[in-house]
Amino acid sequence: MDARRGVGVVALLTLVAACSSGGSSSGSNVVPVPPPPPFSSVQQIRVSQSSTFAPGCDGVAAENGTLYTNTAVEPSMAANPFNPMNLIAAWQQDRWSNGGSQGLMLATSFNGGGSWTLTTAPFSRCTGGNLGNLGDYARATDPWVTVSPNNGWAYALSLSFTGTTLAPGSSSAMLVARSQDFGTTWQLPHVLVQSGAQVFNDKGSITADPTNDSYVYAVWDQLTSQKTGPTWFARTKDMGSTWETARPIYDPGPSAQTIGNQIVVLPDDSLLNVFTQIDTAADGTTSSSVRVIRSTNNGMTWSTTPIVISDLQAVGTVNPANDAPVRDGSDLVSVSAGAGAVYVAWQDARFSMGAVPHDGVVLARSTDGGQTWSTPAQVNADVNVQAFTPTVNVRDDGVIAVTYFDLRNNTTQSSTTLYADCWMVTSTDLGASFTEQHLSGSFNLVNAPNSEGLFLGDYQALLSTGPGSAFLPFYVQPPPAVSAGTAVSTDAFISFPPVVPAAAALPFAARAAASGAEITPEAHRRVMARTRLVQSQRLLGK
Repeated sequence: MDARRGVGVVALLTLVAACSSGGSSSGSNVVPVPPPPPFSSVQQIRVSQSSTFAPGCDGVAAENGTLYTNTAVEPSMAANPFNPMNLIAAWQQDRWSNGGSQGLMLATSFNGGGSWTLTTAPFSRCTGGNLGNLGDYARATDPWVTVSPNNGWAYALSLSFTGTTLAPGSSSAMLVARSQDFGTTWQLPHVLVQSGAQVFNDKGSITADPTNDSYVYAVWDQLTSQKTGPTWFARTKDMGSTWETARPIYDPGPSAQTIGNQIVVLPDDSLLNVFTQIDTAADGTTSSSVRVIRSTNNGMTWSTTPIVISDLQAVGTVNPANDAPVRDGSDLVSVSAGAGAVYVAWQDARFSMGAVPHDGVVLARSTDGGQTWSTPAQVNADVNVQAFTPTVNVRDDGVIAVTYFDLRNNTTQSSTTLYADCWMVTSTDLGASFTEQHLSGSFNLVNAPNSEGLFLGDYQALLSTGPGSAFLPFYVQPPPAVSAGTAVSTDAFISFPPVVPAAAALPFAARAAASGAEITPEAHRRVMARTRLVQSQRLLGK
């Protein structure tokens, strides 16, 4: 018999802020500097809520870490193709400074995100995990959700673990739970893989096959103390009743690892697994590249030689006042397929190789099933500021959206403030030009939990529910800068930007890299430093 978790219904308030129009000064030819945007430029609804976890529910000592109660980070969201008004979300609740969270929260909406019912699956002790239900782990992280197309069954993936990564006595597992009632309750998890101290399972994602309810695919990397990290894969062929034995599908070789593996399914039912590969040379230098492997038989076999989409040159986000790092989406990608094309977005510094390089948001496209790819183009609107953690989604009618954070309103340098905003750009011409919309901000990133860097999540979420529908960003932010104070607090919000951007929004062209531009020695140093930080975060912080 399936064990079911109880649910709590939470009524949520809609936060709507109207943009006020500014007056102009008569008799002056000086163009006034526009004020920062209001905190919320579009309708927003808070999905996460205050923590309900009991003190000490994880059953272990703090291990020298700091527990950030009432923080939500690293969200995931999926729409039910069977009923697009049914949305299912997940996030980490109560983040630890030294890795993972006390538990993963899940939520479901039946009115397009207007209100939500919160629930859990036993992925860790704080959400009911124990020896009997296979969830006997101190912490959980890396939530990911997906929904099958015809029956609406949902699947949630968790990296669950106990102990310090690769330390004696530690363990990690990839657990997947299924919901047959549209995310309202969740069955006991299946264990896809369970490992001891010799390896660490990391950064998983799960994808329901949009053409066949029977198939669901999970993929992740498996780290070792030798800094190797092959890609592992598991699938179900019977709608989650059973799962095949997990197995490696790509090994990058000695002193190399994959990270951020994500599977998308093409209309011909081919699978693409897109990932970042990090290579470490004998002299300790590192390099990263975005790659893809393919399967034409539902994941039974995979291509052995990856196709290289691009090199990846992220220097990472920092507070310019003191170089304190933001733990962003460095060395990770976001991928989406639709309308006969596949799009991959990531943050990259190749467009700002001056004395102080900074990351922008870049986008590459394939129109031949991942065989060839366009040269990456920069798609964030303000190219002069740090932009980070992009998420891409392409609608079935070919309209592209990318969300990201940037620091354009961080105009005063201070170690106690780092102001960020969330933005969305959309394109109706295959990525040649974009129009920008402000979503929310400014908020002070210093109010985010610190997990080897100020942390909103290694990724955020963005979806659409069909041709002509609005895009739905789901992301984490601290409270408004004007009311945040010094407390560490973050929540997950769904936003409702208009389908058509405001008339005042001016389109801008995607930016190509300058001909013959080469990475500077300082940029190369910073790219390698960020890659080493990313590797450290994986070993220490999940």
